[in-house]
Amino acid sequence: MATEVVAPVEARYSGLTPEDLLRAYRNLVLSRRVDDREIQLKRQNRIFFQISGAGHEAVQTAAGFLMRPGSDWLFPYYRDRALCLALGMTPEGMLLDAVGAKDGPSSAGRQMPSHWGSPELRIFTTSSPTGSECLPGVGAAEAARYLLRREASPFRNGMGAVDEDEVVVVTIGDGSTSEGEFWEALNAACAQRLPVLFLVEDNGYAISVPVEVNTPGGSISKVVRGFPGLFVVETDGCDFLASYDALRWAFAYCRERKGPALVHAHVVRPYSHSLSDDDRLYRPEAERKRDLERDPITVLGAFLVAEGIATEEALGAIRAGAEAEVEKAAEAALAAEPPAPDEVLDGVFSPAVDPTSPAFDTEDAPAFSGEPTTMVDLVNAALRDEMARDPRIAVWGEDVADATREEALAECKGKGGVFKVTAGLQKAYGPERVFNAPLAEASIVGRAIGWAARGLKPVVEIQFFDYIWPAMQQLRDELANVRWRSGGRFTAPVVVRVAIGGYLTGGGPYHSQSGEVTFTHIPGLRVVMPSSALDANGLLRTAIRCDDPVLFLEHKHLYRQTHNKGRNPGPEFRIPFGKAKVVHPGTDATVVTYGATVFRSVVAAKRVEEETGKKVEVIDLRSLAPYDWAAIERSVSRTNRLLVVHEDWVTHGFGAEIAARAADELFERLDAPVRRVGARDVFCGYAPRLEDATLPQSDDVAAALLDLLRY
Repeated sequence: MATEVVAPVEARYSGLTPEDLLRAYRNLVLSRRVDDREIQLKRQNRIFFQISGAGHEAVQTAAGFLMRPGSDWLFPYYRDRALCLALGMTPEGMLLDAVGAKDGPSSAGRQMPSHWGSPELRIFTTSSPTGSECLPGVGAAEAARYLLRREASPFRNGMGAVDEDEVVVVTIGDGSTSEGEFWEALNAACAQRLPVLFLVEDNGYAISVPVEVNTPGGSISKVVRGFPGLFVVETDGCDFLASYDALRWAFAYCRERKGPALVHAHVVRPYSHSLSDDDRLYRPEAERKRDLERDPITVLGAFLVAEGIATEEALGAIRAGAEAEVEKAAEAALAAEPPAPDEVLDGVFSPAVDPTSPAFDTEDAPAFSGEPTTMVDLVNAALRDEMARDPRIAVWGEDVADATREEALAECKGKGGVFKVTAGLQKAYGPERVFNAPLAEASIVGRAIGWAARGLKPVVEIQFFDYIWPAMQQLRDELANVRWRSGGRFTAPVVVRVAIGGYLTGGGPYHSQSGEVTFTHIPGLRVVMPSSALDANGLLRTAIRCDDPVLFLEHKHLYRQTHNKGRNPGPEFRIPFGKAKVVHPGTDATVVTYGATVFRSVVAAKRVEEETGKKVEVIDLRSLAPYDWAAIERSVSRTNRLLVVHEDWVTHGFGAEIAARAADELFERLDAPVRRVGARDVFCGYAPRLEDATLPQSDDVAAALLDLLRY
């Protein structure tokens, strides 16, 4: 007679107990009830936006059960309510965020609902641009590897704490896998075999656009199978146990450090994209009914009853308990205090470290050594000094390393950047701290955000300003906004070095661009543009030591000029942001300028003085955000005339801001209209005569000064 062997309950349920399954069911229900309560509140105009995670709850709960809160990191997207609840966020916290309360744990009223964030749970602050979370997530995994190799480092605590087998989970909708940043992240994770788990929650639609429009063949898991080292699994995301199994395999693969994983979960969207959408306009009724039949709450509930784990009455009690918890949370949220209007600027910049303060001003006490040298050399010197001082600093970008391959490094002198700014840094500090990046500007900046979120200090390079635009979303919507949008709970003090500008002869339209005004218009981003070797050294040191993101613009034409050379001022030389410098004193007119037009303005000022006897004061702003308005005001109050000169296009250029403010605040002190000189509104030509005709020259500045003085 055959012996009947009954498998243990845990084996039948993928290692989970009946109690675990009931807990999972409650999490699914709790998530849906928060969604439903928010929908009610939106219709009552008690909250102002709603987007749900309905239909995604099973796979999210499975992921939450497999993650280790406070160890693993989550870079989520806006449908991840059930996942965040499983990790430890609460209905009350979510509803506080929904009403925009001052004590909303994710953003203190700064962001829409469902934009999660929790440093304690390692849920990185969410942003709305879909797919933009992928690159910071990969950066966080890179940072973990860096931290693990520095066991005795004092910065391995707080956000820098790291576990040997931690995993970074990045969640994304199927539509967002069309974003280039998803592919850049996947590329970087596979190239380095990082423990990143990409969870693609595929509900078949990107708002109203069906999956086959976004993805070739309609299946992201089939598209990505050719990536080396990537573990790929497809699952029914409406089935909790199937999702749990798929994710269990993926987590194991990542924890064993075999490489990244991608879990493609087919889920449903029983509600419209958001309350601003009506899916009846583009989805047939039969399709919508099929989604309801696959509702993960219904599916798991039926399974629990069929297995004898729960009765319908028991499930009803769970639903009632969740309803009561959500209602209590809603009452607390509706009674919560809203944010104060006078706090709206809090968190734009660091409240603790002020790079405009006297603490960053050692300009009058340099410790000079050596002979005068170029801007390239003194930028390199500042990087060397700071890397020696602070082991948190890492440098990467295109071609910044001396050589990637060890055999080349042993034999060759080394590259060290196309302008040699980083030459020798890899040999001095090793390939873990100085390394080449793929030719992908968004990846360079986005990954730096993940490093900085973990307490490290990335100093990354965008090779040419002309190619910064693929990184624009990471710079504007992510980097500059991390502190403010999270209510000060997350920071990302990244330094982004960029070679900028023309006057090179032969640069043409794609190696001569300016455009700094695009970035000075972004709150939360410091923008610096030195004109001399000494200033570049001191300002870069300030940029690295401050606690805000900094765009550090290095003019290519000034790298090896002789007129702006300086001696090495020593490792503690710092120039504060927002402190201009009078480079040529005068009494009859003021020129405000920066970058490569400083020298041209001084040449013009001297020529005008020779011709007219009038003394022209030239002010080098040095930093643009913030800029030194007080220095401008002092000078114009004496000279009563103002000319603004910059290399960027004159129309809508930085000079327009200064001119408008001067007209507003200094009108009674002006004896003439404010004038501006800048590039003509056309791209820079390759032929030298076209370049000269496009960019402002000393003759243009002199002519404008003469016109101003004659007024």
